[in-house]
Amino acid sequence: MAAVEILQSPEYEAPALRLVASGEAAPGARRRGGPGVHERVARRARVRARRRALALGTLVAAALVVLAVPGHSFGATSPTGLSSDLGGSSVLAAGELYVVQPGDTLGSIARAMDPVDPAGARALLVAELHSTVVVVGEHVLIPC
Repeated sequence: MAAVEILQSPEYEAPALRLVASGEAAPGARRRGGPGVHERVARRARVRARRRALALGTLVAAALVVLAVPGHSFGATSPTGLSSDLGGSSVLAAGELYVVQPGDTLGSIARAMDPVDPAGARALLVAELHSTVVVVGEHVLIPC
């Protein structure tokens, strides 16, 4: 242990402090070590481990929630409710007037209407057009 001694001498204008070694601790000073130290250290380690495990569990649970709802968690849905990879394509909306372009087929228009279920969209187109053939320049009303 160490102690502080106040020096007052004629050579100093103000009192000075000096650090001196001491064999005895000052009364009321806290001892380091002693009985129970190892138990306290072990308890602190267990508490830290529990906190880390709880934080890791919370992080994993949050990640699972985010992964469970991929489109909605990042705001990546189109106005039609499709996920971002389908919503970014040119999806034809119900009631829209589509002009048939060169190279278009009934199947390609149906995929543009509903990328998830083009067979259902194709059936709606056939019912709307009363034909399975489309002609370049033809105006097609996209059915509901």
